[in-house]
Amino acid sequence: MQRADHKGFYEYLEANSAKLFTVVLLPNSSEKFPVVIIRTPYVDELENADENKIVFQYMAEYNEWLKNNYAVVIQHCRGRGKSGGDCIPYINERTDGVLLQNWIRNQDFYSGEIFLKGASYLTAVHYVTAPFGEDIKGAVFGIKDCERYNICYRNGVMKIGLHASWYVGMYKAKSHLKKNFVGAKSFEILPLSKFSEMVFGEKAEDFNEMIKHPLKSDPFWNTLWGGNDARDAVKSAKFPILLTTGFYDVFTGGVFDMWNNMDEASRKLSALVVSPYDHNDDTQSIVFPNGKRTEQFGDNYEIKWFNYIRGREEKCPFVQGKVTYYNLFDNKWKIDYFKHSNEEKLLFGEETYEFVYNPYAPPKFNGGLSCNFGGAQFQDKPNSRYDIISVYSAPFEEETQVKGKMLAKLCVKSDCEDTGFYVRLSITKDDKDYGLRDDITSLCFQHPDYVPNSEVMLDFSFDEHSFLIKKGERIRMDISSADAEHYVRHTNMKGLFSEQETAKIAHNSINLKKSYVILPTEKT
Repeated sequence: MQRADHKGFYEYLEANSAKLFTVVLLPNSSEKFPVVIIRTPYVDELENADENKIVFQYMAEYNEWLKNNYAVVIQHCRGRGKSGGDCIPYINERTDGVLLQNWIRNQDFYSGEIFLKGASYLTAVHYVTAPFGEDIKGAVFGIKDCERYNICYRNGVMKIGLHASWYVGMYKAKSHLKKNFVGAKSFEILPLSKFSEMVFGEKAEDFNEMIKHPLKSDPFWNTLWGGNDARDAVKSAKFPILLTTGFYDVFTGGVFDMWNNMDEASRKLSALVVSPYDHNDDTQSIVFPNGKRTEQFGDNYEIKWFNYIRGREEKCPFVQGKVTYYNLFDNKWKIDYFKHSNEEKLLFGEETYEFVYNPYAPPKFNGGLSCNFGGAQFQDKPNSRYDIISVYSAPFEEETQVKGKMLAKLCVKSDCEDTGFYVRLSITKDDKDYGLRDDITSLCFQHPDYVPNSEVMLDFSFDEHSFLIKKGERIRMDISSADAEHYVRHTNMKGLFSEQETAKIAHNSINLKKSYVILPTEKT
C-alpha cells in the first residue's frame, strides 16, 4: 500500500499461539530507517476494521514521523484490536515485545537504530523488554511508573483506579466477557478475594494473587505477576530517555522515583518534564496558562527529542540531566534539579477531634490527585461529613514557594486493633479549596502491634509537587479513615484485607496539638 509520500504494510506475527497484528509504515524511498516502536492495547474499535484501511489511517496519524524519515512499527497488544489471544495485563508483554524487536532487526528497512515510544500502558510494554539491546538509541517513556507495586497499592492500601477498575476493562477484553462491575462499589465486596469470580465469572489468577500481597516486602513483588520484569528498567539505560508526567498524573510519585534512582550517567543523558495537569495532560478545575506540554514545547517535541539524539537537531528540546516543570500559581515553567533548601512546619491548632468511621458508609473525595485517576478538583465544603475533619492553617504572611515532597505527622488513636487514616491537603483559592496531595495508611502498617485506645504517631509522605502559596492564602487538611472513591475501604478488622468477611465501626481521633505538616520550601 502506498501514498505519494509514504508506504506501508501489515503482518500477523506468531507469538505463543497468538497472531499479533503489526503495521509497518515507511517513508517512500529505498533507504534503511531508524525504527520507532509503538505497542498499544487501546485499539478495540479496530477489531473488525479492514487491515488496509488501518494502514492508511496510521499513515495519516504518523505523517510527521514519516516526513522526518522514521519508520514506524505499530503493534496491537495481545488480545486487543486485531491481535489474537487473551489480554491479561502485563503478563505476555515481555515475550511479545522482545519478539517484535527481534523481528524488526531482521527486516530490510532496519538501519540499526530502534527508538521506543509510548505513554501509560504503551510505556509499560517497553519497560518489560529491559535490559535493552545496544541498538535501542532513545526513548520517550510517558506518564508511567515501572514499579508495579505502586500501580496496585499505597502503603498497603489497594488503589481502586489503577490495577483495579482499569484492570477490569483490560482483562480478556476481546473475549467480551459479561463483567458485573459497578465501579468503586464493586470493591466493597466481602471478602474481596471473591472479586474476580463475581466480576468476571471466573478466577483471574494474577489478580487473586495480587490482592494477597499488600506489603511491598512480600516475595510476590519479585515475580512476573509482581512486575519484576519491569523494575529498574531505566536505572542503567545507556541511551537518552524523555520521561513525562504531570503533577496530577496517576504515576507522578513513581516517575520521580525512577528519575531520582537513575544512575548519574543515565540521568545526565535524559530529561524529566512535568506539566500541571493529569494523566492525559487535560485541563482540570483550574486552567494554567501555557500549561500543556504541547502548548509550551510544540506538537512535535517527541520527534525533536529523537532528532537531537540522532544529531539532526542542534539544540536539545529539553535540558538533559534536569527537571523541566510547571510551577503552579506562579504559572511559569522552570528548569533545575528539583531540590529544596528549607523546611517549614505548618500547624493546624491544638484541638483533639473524635469521629466515627463506618466502613459500610465510607467517605469519598473529589479528584485522584497524584495516586489515582481524576486529577485535581475543587473540594467539597469543609467538614462535609461527620467522618471528615477539616482544619486550616493560619493565613500565610508572605509568599511561600513549595517544591518537593510534603510530609505530615499525625497523632491518632482508635478503639480498634486496626483502622485506616487518610490525609488530604488542599490550597484555598478564591474561597474554594483546590486539591494538592493525599496519602493513606493504616495503624498496623506502621504499628503492627497497635494497642487499642493508645496514641501513636503516623507518618504521611506526599508525592512531589511545586506550587506558590500567596500571601493570605491557607492550606486545608482533611483527615478521615477512608476515601472509598480511590482506595479499598478499611474494614477496621486486623489481618489481610482481602480475606475480611465482615466490618465494624471504629471510633477514631486526631490530636492536632501533636500533629503537623512539613513543607519543603525555597525563597521566592
